Amino acid sequence: MSAPTMRAVRAVSAGQPFEPAELPVPEPGPGQVRVRVHACGVCGGDAITRFGLLGELPRVPGHEIAGEVDTVGAGVTTWHPGDRVGAGWHGGSCFVCAYCRRGDFVNCVDRKVIGASYDGGYAEYVVVPQDALARVPDALSFEEAGPLMCAGITTFNSLRHCGAGPGDTVALHGIGGLGHLAIQYADKMGFRTVAINRGRDKEQISRRLGADEYVDSEAGSAGAALAALGGAQAVISTVGHSPAQADLLQGVRPGGRLMVIATGQQPLDLSPELLVFGRRSVTGWYSGHAKDSEEAMAFAALKGVRPMVETHPLDRAEDVFQNLAKARYRAVLVP
Repeated sequence: MSAPTMRAVRAVSAGQPFEPAELPVPEPGPGQVRVRVHACGVCGGDAITRFGLLGELPRVPGHEIAGEVDTVGAGVTTWHPGDRVGAGWHGGSCFVCAYCRRGDFVNCVDRKVIGASYDGGYAEYVVVPQDALARVPDALSFEEAGPLMCAGITTFNSLRHCGAGPGDTVALHGIGGLGHLAIQYADKMGFRTVAINRGRDKEQISRRLGADEYVDSEAGSAGAALAALGGAQAVISTVGHSPAQADLLQGVRPGGRLMVIATGQQPLDLSPELLVFGRRSVTGWYSGHAKDSEEAMAFAALKGVRPMVETHPLDRAEDVFQNLAKARYRAVLVP
């Protein structure tokens, strides 16, 4: 009797198109869980798998996974068949390095990345370590939960660690797959929310999502415009464009923070005077672990934060990835 198989899409050669494949259904080992994938978001970070930058090829990409527990390996007691779960970028920790022992699992020296270190969610089934799973609230559909495992957790986590409090001004730079979630989270957290984007095309949707103010970065310096609004206690940049990020620093209030969550290819050319006089700071933020994902989803379920998604069948993964820049916020594969 032949082993059961599943449909999947893989990166086979570095830089080449994703290819469909028929693979054996993976079996969970000790401490692992097999998840039946109901939805997997397509993320720009999947380019890391496409080019074989982490781990070996061939590899099944996908780190915005939502589905149901199918079966569990030996020693798993937390998860049971039928549980609604998600898995994101952070795919497991070693638990014994100095960072893990401090509870800083995201900076584990041997951390795994789902869809890069091992096969991810562009498939009908995926096997992940039990610590990489987050519980999905019943209020969220699988298609909504998938993008929250990466775009959602990154924006939610950065906002709750940005140093701003209720009523403070927080600016969101870039209203796309990350930014449209950041606006909603910022609004529901009680910040005075400023959306910054090129042109006026996204002003209406930004205001509907919760923005109190809108800045068109094509009309001049976005940092200067933000300063004219009184400045921001925190600016979250979701656009990997270093010159634009550097410009935003002048819109940060004294004691405030520019937080970069998307990277460009150029160094940040910052004014040291703005850092010294006013004690402004520039920092980054990197994803989060499974418990962070649970909290991001729980907050979204409680307060009505939802990603705007368009769904596609699994066999269109290559086309969807190629046209990611044209997607309306988040693209999701539905096996």
